[in-house]
Parts: sequence; structure tokens; C-alpha cells
Amino acid sequence: MKIVVQVKLMPGAEQAAALRSTLRTVNDLACWVSQVAFAHGVPREYELRKHTYLHLKAQGLGAQAAQHVIKKVRDAYTTLHANLRAGNLGKPKSRRRVKAESKPIAFRAEAAQPYDDRCPSWQYDQHTVSIWTMAGRIKNVSFVCAADAFKVLQQYRKGESDLIERDGVFYLIATCDVPEAEAYEPDGFIGVDLGIANIATTSTGYQAAGRGLNRYRTRQLALRAKLQKKRTKSAKRRLKERSRREQRHVKNTNHIIAKTIVTEAERTAHGIALEELRGIRTRVRLRKPQRVTLHSWAFAQLGDFIVYKAKRAGVPLVYVDPAYTSQMCSQCRHIDKRNRVDQGLFICRGCGVVAHADRNASHNIAQRGENVWDAGRESRVPATP
Repeated sequence: MKIVVQVKLMPGAEQAAALRSTLRTVNDLACWVSQVAFAHGVPREYELRKHTYLHLKAQGLGAQAAQHVIKKVRDAYTTLHANLRAGNLGKPKSRRRVKAESKPIAFRAEAAQPYDDRCPSWQYDQHTVSIWTMAGRIKNVSFVCAADAFKVLQQYRKGESDLIERDGVFYLIATCDVPEAEAYEPDGFIGVDLGIANIATTSTGYQAAGRGLNRYRTRQLALRAKLQKKRTKSAKRRLKERSRREQRHVKNTNHIIAKTIVTEAERTAHGIALEELRGIRTRVRLRKPQRVTLHSWAFAQLGDFIVYKAKRAGVPLVYVDPAYTSQMCSQCRHIDKRNRVDQGLFICRGCGVVAHADRNASHNIAQRGENVWDAGRESRVPATP
């Protein structure tokens, strides 16, 4: 299982200048490669290398750095074309889609630059790393990270590491190949209903209320609007200080919720059943005041956290179809749109059962998880003699 560990670099003044100059140079050259690719109809990586490799070498890039710049550009176009095919950039001839298709992809000056294993060299005992730059290899660059992250980095680091600059601070994003624990045979499934009013509700009774997080988001939105309206130097400084603060808070909250759910499943020897919610933002139609709430809903991040934590713990996990889980009674299986009285109340029109709406949905998800698991499980029936 591939996970990433973020380490913060603590370079000296000369080292920081070399890293900054390297990022500026490779991203400027990536923009040039992107223009060449766009002019030639975005050829395959091997064909693109014929048009650009010698020029990159002449600009002072090493062989590996030049290869990574070309690969970074080709991967960016692959992602763009995948988004176009999926309709993520709008319908054909829409303004957003035409804008994306009509010009080459550009790279920010501080955008990530990938390095393979031969470019950075890690000294774990000294907490330092040496790394290739345009000014040559710089050595003894100190780094810091969390204690648990350092253990993972030391034991399982393998593959690429990306150098990025964020608000004047340099980071290395290291790939780690962590072995997955062997999954056990689950004794039932815990259904997890994801939502906005309640971030996560499980069939075992755990409920992560979204009231506090939604208030926090509303407060941050109002504060950003207030500071942006002032347009003074101090307001801009405050906005820069607060950038990504909401994102970090939401990420930390999702980590806590995911760990709670996976720990409960592991303790009770249960599996986890999640809803397949991909593409929900394109399917759902909401009034304008509700769109900010929907598009700030980090359900995909929470789902990804649950998945990777479950894999590390050996907890079986399945995805189920979310259709009608909020309208179906978990007792009699009766489906009716009117069963969902309001956001928090469920009253079955068939059997009259009264339940919390999200908890009822989580039971439906748990039952579907068992069906999915049984459908894909190997037969334990003895062979006929």
C-alpha cells in the first residue's frame, strides 16, 4: 500500500536559494515542454522526449531531472484528458472546457518537482537529506517530521519524493510502501453513512456531528469575506496567515473520525461498508446558497482515510450502492420518499418504525455490505465426492 509522508526541510540561506532556484528553473522548463507538447498534439512520452530532451540537457538539467520534467508534463495532460472524458470540466463547447482545451498547461513557479531514489539521499540518524539542485548536490539539509511519520519513513520509504515550496517553506513528500495487514473474515459489517449535518453515522451507534465543523466553516467564510473587502496590507497579511487553516482543521477532523471507525471495526472483528459517492457533485442540483456547503463537503477525503487505515489494520472494506438507503426502512425494506420526514427523522410508511434517519441509512448500508461480501466471497461448501 502506497502512502506519503511529508517532511519539512530546514535549509540554510544558501541551501534555500539553491532549492528555490531549482524549482523556478524546472517549472519554467516544464512550461516550455508543455508548449511543445501542445504544438505537436500532445504526443506520447517517448515521442515528446525526442523533441525536448536535448534542450533540457543544454539548460543544465541532469538526465534524471530532464526525464522527470517530461514525465510531469505528460502526466498533467493525461489527467486533463481524463477529466475531459469524465465531463469534470463541463460539456463540450462550454466556457470552462474550451478554456482548458485551447491553451497549454502551465506550471506554477513553486509546483512540485518529482525526484526518484537516485536524486535525494536520506541520512536518518542525522535527520538530514542531500538532494540534487541546479547548483549541484546540496548536503546535510535538516528535516523534521512527526515521530510516527519518521518511523514509517525510515522503515518503508520507497519510490519518488516530491520537492515543493509552500509559503516560503520547503517540503519533501516521500512515498512509502507500507505492507497491508492480512484481512480477517468479518463477523458482520459496520455501515457508515456520510453526510453534512452528521459527518459520519455508523450502524453501531457512533455519530460524528457536523455542527461544530459547519459553524467553523461559516465563521471562516465570513472572516475571509470581511478581510477581502478591506483590501489593506494588514488584511492581506491576515488572509495569508489564515490560508489553508480551514483545510488543515477539516483534515485533522477526518483523521480522528476515520481512526475511530476503523478501531471500532477492528475491536469487534467487523468489516466496514461505505457508500460509493463518486460523482455526487455533478448529479445533485441545489440552490445557490447550498452550493458552498456541498462543495466544501470533504466526504472523499474521509473515505480515503478510512480505506487506507482499514488496509493497514487488516479490516475488510466494501463499497455499496447508496441508492435509496435514506428512503428504505431497515426493518421491513419498504421504500418511500415520504419515509424521510426531515433531515433527522425517519418514519416508515409500511411498518411504522421510528428511527434516526442517518442511523437507519447506516443499517441499510451495513446489510448491503454483507450482501456484497457474500457475493464475492469464495465458497466454503465441501466438494461433492
